[in-house]
Amino acid sequence: MDEAQREKSPWKRNLYILWVCTFIAGIAFSELMPFMSLYVSQLGHFSKAQVSFYSGLVYAATFLVTAIVSPLWGMLADIKGRKIMLIRASFGMAFAMFLMGLVTNVWELIALRALQGLFSGFISNAQALIASQTPRKHSGKALGTLVTGSTSGMLMGPIIGGVLAQFFSIRDTFFITASLLALAGILSATLVKEYFVPIKREKNSKEHRGLLSQFQNPRLIIVLLISNMMVQLGNISIAPIISLYIKELMHNQGPIALVAGIIAALPGISNIISAPRLGAYGDAHGSNKVLMAGYLFAVIMYFPQGFVSSIWLLGILRFFIGISDGALFPTIQTLLTKNSPTSATSAVFSWNQSFQALGNMFGSLLGGSLAGLFDYNVVFISTATLLLLNFLILWFTEPSLRLKFNR
Repeated sequence: MDEAQREKSPWKRNLYILWVCTFIAGIAFSELMPFMSLYVSQLGHFSKAQVSFYSGLVYAATFLVTAIVSPLWGMLADIKGRKIMLIRASFGMAFAMFLMGLVTNVWELIALRALQGLFSGFISNAQALIASQTPRKHSGKALGTLVTGSTSGMLMGPIIGGVLAQFFSIRDTFFITASLLALAGILSATLVKEYFVPIKREKNSKEHRGLLSQFQNPRLIIVLLISNMMVQLGNISIAPIISLYIKELMHNQGPIALVAGIIAALPGISNIISAPRLGAYGDAHGSNKVLMAGYLFAVIMYFPQGFVSSIWLLGILRFFIGISDGALFPTIQTLLTKNSPTSATSAVFSWNQSFQALGNMFGSLLGGSLAGLFDYNVVFISTATLLLLNFLILWFTEPSLRLKFNR
């Protein structure tokens, strides 16, 4: 689709609808995540180290399968369209989520989390659909706005989940989550408009080689994919232990689930405020500047989280993490879009999801393992160190990012 066709396409309509759908999906995904480790602890008599380890496995199971199947879903999206992928992902994950509310042991939960990974891809396909139709001069702001849909939902989700877990049970939230995902599927099926032309592929071509050959700067694409993995690794390494860390800071007293939900929601508030503004700034002044500054800010915010002794200070620092996420995630998607041909949109976003899923998997295992071997604070320190390493990798391996940053 050329620029004239993009201007005439219903990209604004789809953006509004998919914002609502990703908002619903964000609620569905996030209302359970802060309490998954608490749910694990209810499924058996586990020690502190065992809960941390099993929590890491529960998180990692989904992401391992997602990393494997995402390129396959991306290839199918190029043949059948992104809209059908939205429907497939939403209803499939709704089915898996419903069954999670019925599990009786941790291994059943791990298996169903893997099944959830098989049906993953709602948000990434929403991003690919918008990226393929939006005029490139508006892509940064559009993708930044779309990200606020999921992050807004992720803001609401932990609070809603915390209230439900506090006054009802964690199991009830799984059934509500399944209903929300089914609703997102219905809205996608009935309201999203996609004028899709299948992408023809040569039967004898090697997919991975053909993909890289379509880019003017393949090294930049690879670096961005790895960066997305590293950022996600750092973020998700906190997920298996954040509610346990809060429980320890609260000395195992008070409304722990509710407080955990509020703390988990704080990054979403700052993300909603910052992401569209940072995306627009990147469109006008260079996405590279936003990306590099976002890394440095994230490193500064993560280190002290490992040394806090107050819930209030942890909450403030988690709030600022949302700003760094608003700089990093949308900007990486924007740079991938601006440096990718239209024919590779679904493929690059599917590979992007695979790398993101690998970051999720390794982050889950890293967070759970470090917390079990050492203590919760080590997880925050290791996250800051990994993001600093990622910044240095970008600085020294991709001159285009560094040179533009210095201008």
